[in-house]
Amino acid sequence: MIKGWRDMPGRVVVIGNAGLDLRLAVPRLPQPGETLIGSDGTRAPGGKGLNQAVVAQRCGVDVRFCAPLGSDRAEADEVERHLSGEGFARLILPRLPHATDFSLLMVLPNGENSIVSTSACSLALTRAEAAPALEGLRDGDVVLVQGNLSLDTTGFILDSARRQGATSLFNPAPFWPGAETLVRQASLVIANRVEADALGTALHEAKAAIVTLGGEGCLLIEGGQERSFAAEAVAAVDTTGCGDAFCGVMASALARGFALDRAIAAAQKAAALTATRPGAFAALPSRAELQALL
Repeated sequence: MIKGWRDMPGRVVVIGNAGLDLRLAVPRLPQPGETLIGSDGTRAPGGKGLNQAVVAQRCGVDVRFCAPLGSDRAEADEVERHLSGEGFARLILPRLPHATDFSLLMVLPNGENSIVSTSACSLALTRAEAAPALEGLRDGDVVLVQGNLSLDTTGFILDSARRQGATSLFNPAPFWPGAETLVRQASLVIANRVEADALGTALHEAKAAIVTLGGEGCLLIEGGQERSFAAEAVAAVDTTGCGDAFCGVMASALARGFALDRAIAAAQKAAALTATRPGAFAALPSRAELQALL
């Protein structure tokens, strides 16, 4: 059950991936065997875990963020340097014997994106390395996890949150076969259309689920009922990062005790604002913008 208003805000714990995003604007996706010329290339910190944690932190609640970085010192140091400036309550960034994860973002003229990511570093995060972020959870805290970690570590995180009375949010992106076995452990599942299709009937076994539908808004599935929420009308430039903005705001809003409907409304506004800007990290709403939304 997702709790309602409380006098003292809870804390947000985000456990996921952190890395670098390489973004290219492309006229279309390349065909097999084709080399396609992109433009407007940029490099920025990224990863679903990192983006969601940054958004949650900018919403004005205490946030712990745990993510593995690689042994490639230059790349890992670059990511940590960006994170250190965000004001997290606690950063847990174990260095593992892998390359720091990165993503290639290909953005089409209509703003839609396709993403290819590496995941060896995030998949290597163990229960023991995630456990410090979960210490001392209490009623009112919110734990947010994505699909970048191994199923074993993800299950451990969701179970730890449940046992300590915290609300848990599971964003199974990217989707890995087997993620459907974890939805019952989460207080709330947040998935886009592609991930919802991959989850299949398991999505309806979740305590509550939100299916984000881009410009069509989102669908809330709760207690056997479905409710639709209209999206904010904007001229989309780049949809990269919209789902991360949505998840980060949902986590912070629920930690502050917002009712689910109000949290969804704020999250949709944040996602819409992100869509009006190019990039992912650079497009995320500022601290002032997010706190105004909340």
